[in-house]
Amino acid sequence: MDDITPHLSIVVPLYNAAANLPALHQEISALEVEGGHELILVNDGSRDETEAVALKLTRESQLPITFLSLSRNFGEHNAVLAGLRAVSGRYVVTMDDDLQNPPSEALKLLAVAEAENRDVVFGIYDRKEHSWWRNAGSQLTNLIADFVVEKPRKLYLCSFRCLSRFVVDEITKSRTPYPYIDGLIFQVTQNVGTARVRHVERSQGSSGYNFRKLMRLWISMLVNVSILPLRLMTLAGMITSALGFLAVIEVVLEHMLHKTPTGWSSLMAAMLLLSGTQLLLLGILGEYVGRIYLGISEKPQSVVREQVRSIPFQS
Repeated sequence: MDDITPHLSIVVPLYNAAANLPALHQEISALEVEGGHELILVNDGSRDETEAVALKLTRESQLPITFLSLSRNFGEHNAVLAGLRAVSGRYVVTMDDDLQNPPSEALKLLAVAEAENRDVVFGIYDRKEHSWWRNAGSQLTNLIADFVVEKPRKLYLCSFRCLSRFVVDEITKSRTPYPYIDGLIFQVTQNVGTARVRHVERSQGSSGYNFRKLMRLWISMLVNVSILPLRLMTLAGMITSALGFLAVIEVVLEHMLHKTPTGWSSLMAAMLLLSGTQLLLLGILGEYVGRIYLGISEKPQSVVREQVRSIPFQS
């Protein structure tokens, strides 16, 4: 029988997910999707038994699965884009491997996308069962996104989302080594919706996110999809120049009227302020130049070491 395109593809990046993967596979396999569904698993350089477990499930599952093994850890957004390039469904849901988004909730995203003819549907939560610092980091991420991403204000961004095939085809054209998926999405469309979904406590393992990875995400958001930092550099330079001009006037008047020399403390304070500002601005400019260089030198977004497919999709 000829292969038929599934209606829904589910992409899950994996990082040290061996404990959760069997339950994740079982719940996704149990979904009832009109038109059928497939699962795309992307192992992002896991250090546990994720690869072996995923390969076993791929070979034994009755659900169509495509398993991608990346050559090292490239990061969640890079892994998701690698998975998106392997999908064949008309709609695609991306989700984490921790089961905090129950796979059954993916059907809510799909239903809104179809009913409202949306290009993208984001899950929104009444309550997130993350640690306080993860919730605080997510709030800061969304606050930054309000200014640097061309999205509807106050729209909450999360990794649990449903994308149309049109959006998937467009954003997978990106080859930047430091992708930010939501930024790529809003460069393509603003036809987005939301669906209220559950978020549950993590049953096993611990989050792979740490402060360093959140910092990388914030920098990618700021630099990859916006020139706002460059505009802030210009504004900071103008303000500093204006303050310097006023300081020169004050020094001249002080000398003419009071014959008092400029104090060492004020001089050192001014030097430290100006030097710190210059170094900050050079750092921001260097981040842009560095990423341009890495893009020109063709640093890979990801490298697929192995790709394994299970049974082909059939109606």
